[in-house]
Amino acid sequence: MGPGNTLPLPGPIALGWTGKTPAERSAGRKRKLVATGRRRGENSALEKLIVEGGRPIGGEITPAGNKNEALPVLAAVLLTDAPVTISNVPDIADIRDMISLLEGLGVSVERIDPHTYRLRAANLSGHEPELDTARRIRGSFLLAGPLLMRQGAVSMPAPGGDRIGLRRLDTHLLVLERLGARIEEASRRGFRFVLPSSRYRGAHIFLDEASVTATENALMAAVCAKGATVIENAASEPHVQGLCRMLQAMGGKIEGAGTNRLEIEGVERLSGCEHRIMPDHTEVGSFIGLAAVTRGDLLIRDAGIEHLRMIRLIFSRLGVETLTEGEHLRVPAGQEMVIKQELGGAVPKIDDGPWPAFPSDLTSIATVVATQCQGTVLVFEKMFENRLFWVDGLIRMGARVVLCDLHRAIVIGPARLSASTISTPDIRAGMALLIAALCAEGTSEIQNIHQIDRGYEAIDQRLSALGASIHRESM
Repeated sequence: MGPGNTLPLPGPIALGWTGKTPAERSAGRKRKLVATGRRRGENSALEKLIVEGGRPIGGEITPAGNKNEALPVLAAVLLTDAPVTISNVPDIADIRDMISLLEGLGVSVERIDPHTYRLRAANLSGHEPELDTARRIRGSFLLAGPLLMRQGAVSMPAPGGDRIGLRRLDTHLLVLERLGARIEEASRRGFRFVLPSSRYRGAHIFLDEASVTATENALMAAVCAKGATVIENAASEPHVQGLCRMLQAMGGKIEGAGTNRLEIEGVERLSGCEHRIMPDHTEVGSFIGLAAVTRGDLLIRDAGIEHLRMIRLIFSRLGVETLTEGEHLRVPAGQEMVIKQELGGAVPKIDDGPWPAFPSDLTSIATVVATQCQGTVLVFEKMFENRLFWVDGLIRMGARVVLCDLHRAIVIGPARLSASTISTPDIRAGMALLIAALCAEGTSEIQNIHQIDRGYEAIDQRLSALGASIHRESM
């Protein structure tokens, strides 16, 4: 396959790898996994949330660490045999799955406290992540680059994650091949990579799309490559910047973090380090929306203000103002929430895009907020073609939403929402529907809540502390 070509994905074929045997999988399940002991939310596929709406949400809350930074940072532990300590790790299902995958590969894991881990990849014992777990989370494919560097060969199943539209892997394959990997097998089931030489080799790469996870895989491969690498059209999201900071702390030479051009000078060896995950800007945006629609006064502590400029601008367009108080962000109570009109009377628009544009992960939250605002707004979801399908649940609650096509919806507000029984389709839509339930009249039942637990830590406990009437029940 040429470096500029797109890899075809044929139907299932017999791969040159078989995965763990049933006996090996059983033994793995019986091992003591220090990082992944049974904790709240692990059986949330069998649980539901009962939510009584109409109560203001107020007080103080601290956002969890950024899930989308924690996943690549954990994968980067494989790049060194020295100890790495990571703090502010969110205690959520996707992160527990990622740590389980690392343990299965032979990484030693010590859980120092609920949000701090010390990991060491000194004695790796495999070249294939445990299949069932890897297929559950999108982030499992981040193991490909670093594991291939350490083991010389890696077999990766097709990853899981939210079903919000077409999520290509072609860009990952492009960057790994350009850096010297050879793709031996490929199907819809998975992939097998080998590294013919002992190291990646530097290259000049132009990504065919500004993929976050492909940029992260490229970074982790290039940082230990022989020679220099340039990555153009790179993703620049805060979580990519966080990975750059960690790799630099390990001795990596990276310039251009936060821009669309990254320059990396490969080093022979990386050291251990201590790294703290930054606040999750998506969770901050969720809390802004929650406080606004419930009319509460909420102080979001250590909010990562530097990464909130576009998020605050879009909420301001909806009539939701926020105030900075040092490193903290306040959402004042009782805002009028009037959508700001465009010049010439055009319908205002909320659209997403690659950073620094408004994050796609927050379009669902903004849609719920718009239902409670005075005026009309067009929500234009450009990134994923299935991300707006969840609005049928919002419409059943009384929202006035016209789904124009796969990517656009018109929201007319304000609408009085009524309680409903809701099933959550993915992480962000699940949180959006939870927010809708908290501002609706009556008591709602939210099912399939393991989707919310994949991305929001102990959300029922944290919202209860802010005045929400919310509790878990078995299905």
